[in-house]
Amino acid sequence: MANATTADTALIIQRMKALTDEKRLRILEQLAGGERCVCDLTDALDAGQSLLSFHLKTLKDAGLVSDRRAGRWVHYSINTEALAELEGALRGLRESAAAAPRAGDACCD
Repeated sequence: MANATTADTALIIQRMKALTDEKRLRILEQLAGGERCVCDLTDALDAGQSLLSFHLKTLKDAGLVSDRRAGRWVHYSINTEALAELEGALRGLRESAAAAPRAGDACCD
């Protein structure tokens, strides 16, 4: 993330915020098994259609899921590229932290 642009940082923040809700994490768990119709998600998550639509829109706006319309139904799937980008950002932070000087090595002991 050290070389991330402002737009990259904003997208990472948006994606992380989208992951802070239990219902949205449960949606992603359902989608981890492959594409699902919104009607299946409604049943699997015991959620009303309007609440589920709100959470799916949040995930879609963050780029974490994509959708495909088939007739009157919408099918959702995980955007694995977006998850890989998030994973890369977190890995970069972890690697930077691991390479950083320890508190005992600080200049202001």
